[in-house]
Amino acid sequence: MQQDQLIANQPTSGHAVLARWLGALDRMLHREWKWLVFLAWAITAAAYLYTYATSLHYMALGDTDDNMRYLQVRDWLNGQSWWDLSQHRMNPPTGANIHWSRLVDLPIAALMLGLEPLVGATRATQLAVGIAPLLPLLPLMFALAFITRRLSEEEDHGWAIAALLPLCANMALSMYMPLRVDHHGWQLALTAITLAGLVDVKWVRGGLIAGVASALSVAIGMEMMVYLAGAGALIALRWVFKPGAERRMIPYALALSATTALSYAVFASNANRAPVCDALSPVWTTVLVLAGAMLFLLGRARLASWRSRLVAGAVVGGALLLFTYALWPQCLSGAYQISPELERSWLVYIREAKPITVQAQKVWLPMVALPVAGLLSALVACWLVRRDRERLWAWGTVTLMILFSVGLLFWQIRAGPAAQLLAIPPVAWAAWGLLRVIVQGPMPRRVIALVPAALFACMIFIYSLYGPLMATLAAKNNTASAAPVKGKGKPSANARCRTQPALAVLDQLPPAVIFTMVDLGPRIMATTHHSVIAGPYHRNGTAILDIHHAMDGTPERFRQIAAAHGARYLLICPGFPEGTIYQQRSPRGFYAQMIRGQVPAWLSLVHLKTAAELPYSLYRIDYQDLRPAKKARSISAASPSPMPG
Repeated sequence: MQQDQLIANQPTSGHAVLARWLGALDRMLHREWKWLVFLAWAITAAAYLYTYATSLHYMALGDTDDNMRYLQVRDWLNGQSWWDLSQHRMNPPTGANIHWSRLVDLPIAALMLGLEPLVGATRATQLAVGIAPLLPLLPLMFALAFITRRLSEEEDHGWAIAALLPLCANMALSMYMPLRVDHHGWQLALTAITLAGLVDVKWVRGGLIAGVASALSVAIGMEMMVYLAGAGALIALRWVFKPGAERRMIPYALALSATTALSYAVFASNANRAPVCDALSPVWTTVLVLAGAMLFLLGRARLASWRSRLVAGAVVGGALLLFTYALWPQCLSGAYQISPELERSWLVYIREAKPITVQAQKVWLPMVALPVAGLLSALVACWLVRRDRERLWAWGTVTLMILFSVGLLFWQIRAGPAAQLLAIPPVAWAAWGLLRVIVQGPMPRRVIALVPAALFACMIFIYSLYGPLMATLAAKNNTASAAPVKGKGKPSANARCRTQPALAVLDQLPPAVIFTMVDLGPRIMATTHHSVIAGPYHRNGTAILDIHHAMDGTPERFRQIAAAHGARYLLICPGFPEGTIYQQRSPRGFYAQMIRGQVPAWLSLVHLKTAAELPYSLYRIDYQDLRPAKKARSISAASPSPMPG
């Protein structure tokens, strides 16, 4: 006993103390990983709110969808029906049919109402549009950390890298910045949650989580439908080859069917009660509920061999596909169902709707850097765990989802954010493994590990810095070489046309319909009391084409279309990206003439009281000598509406 006392009283070596502290840190990282992810999110959210304080003050909603989402919430809180998602100040008096759901409106509205008693209505709105986009970042970080923990060895802490790696991205992280109140951030988070459910070792919990997340994502919008269909196929495939896998498939089927039906009952707007293809409607509600019912029945069937399960699954899947094709064949060819003219005149100019093969290097290189690194890391991991069937299934699931997302880039680059985020868990796993070898491994392995570590460093640079750096250099070159536009400064003025101070002065005029470009319409409605003709929403196809016909046509043609829509004013923003399309496509058209300073006599410049020069020109439209017969013809000459309702 005296000897033990003497040993205990001896001073502890520095290495022993360090080892003790490292052991305690290791146990804490394993035990408290959820709280650490939450802490990282809270610090990140606070930092971004501080950084965007000025933008929040001016409500600098930069994207058209962010402005429309804000309008949707504000109109609902001001008395518009829960079931009415039409924007009545767009294309009045009929209004524009918006295909979204109210699900994403709920957190924004809750923040507005909850903060108003504390800070007032104006400040509550500013904080709401700042905080709301950061909310889905938390479940995204949790899901990525969870997936990485599932893929890794017990002593690995790659989950910490996975939780923080989205913050290095430019494309994916942009979906979670303050003021980005559009729905894509929630959809990406729900897709990651679905993948977490697929690899969860607790089969019942994983099936329930995957089913609920998939259904909620579809309730928000159809953008992630292909990913969710792939997730369902992987669950069914696992059931085919793994006896007992119905323990995940049955909860998934029940959760998918129940959540889909409930979402349709609660969130489907009046317009989405019709059999449309671009939202949760009777079409997709029927398909998903029926798919869930079929998966449930398959899971309850007593099929002994994998061959019998494969045949049964193929028959059921084929029957569901034939059923959908028989009733709604148009929905299998495309969700938007737009007219050929609208696709030629409008959709082909939207960059995110184009494949990666037509993108510039500064766009596609940072977009594919992380997915390619993730795919290579996942393939290496599959080889290393090939004898562990459970981990191999988890790694195989992640690998197939990444491969699927990379393939979608050759269809549209809007799949880029999902491809980047799904690649994070294998990249985090590989990064932690390399870091551990470099710090703790023997010297030969350290030297070897430096090579892939250098490749990962290059990937991080390309992923996070190359794209913004090239964009900044290009912007400087364009600014330096840009020639002034006749009558109104430089092309860079188009950015100022969207700002709240520049547009707020329009409220000096009584409410009226302003004829302007498609992409500027939602911003004008969000910052003024005026109405517009169109916004970049495919159900608004006829009005979009009317604007294109007016800008591309003769001055008289413009006045006919403007009169048919009851437009009182014309707003021209020189250098606006959409305007360059009209100039290039129709160099003798009305818009190109206006930019050259050829203003018709029936347009008179409106002078507004402002301390600074306005970046746009506003004209009053005179219709006194316009023949009524031509007014009616202007709308009938446009293409028919591409969507019912």
